[in-house]
Amino acid sequence: MKKIFFTLMLITIFMSQVQAQNNDVQLIEKTINYYLDGMTTHNAKSFEKAFHPSASMKWIDKKYEEVNAIEALSAYVIANDPVKTKTSIMAINIAGDAANVQLELEYDTFSYIDFMQLLKIDGTWKIVSKTYSTRTKSNNK
Repeated sequence: MKKIFFTLMLITIFMSQVQAQNNDVQLIEKTINYYLDGMTTHNAKSFEKAFHPSASMKWIDKKYEEVNAIEALSAYVIANDPVKTKTSIMAINIAGDAANVQLELEYDTFSYIDFMQLLKIDGTWKIVSKTYSTRTKSNNK
C-alpha cells in the first residue's frame, strides 16, 4: 500500500511540474508574440508588453553595440514601413524563473536570428536581453 501511495505521489508531483512547464511555455510564447507583433506590424506599443523597461539589445556591426531595447526597436519601427516577414520560434529553454528563446525573422534578402533572455518577474515573463545576428540569404536558391 505504501508503494502505491508513494508511486501516486511521484506521478502527481511529476504531472504538476509538467503542467507548470507547459503553462510557462504558453506564457513565454505570449511574450515573444508581443515582440513579433511589434516587428511585423510596426506596433511600437507591443514592445512595452514584451520587454522589461531596462532590457538591453546587443549586436555586432563592425563593433559591439548595446542600447535600450524598447527605445531602439520603437525608433526603428516608427521610422520604417512594415515589410513581409516570416517569423518562427526555433527553441525555448526554461530553468525555473529564467528562459531563453531563439527566433528567426526572415526577410527577402536576410534573416535576423534573435536570442532572447527572459525572466519571470512578479509572475510575468519579460524579455530582459536581446542579442542578435544577421544572416544574409544566398542568391543560389
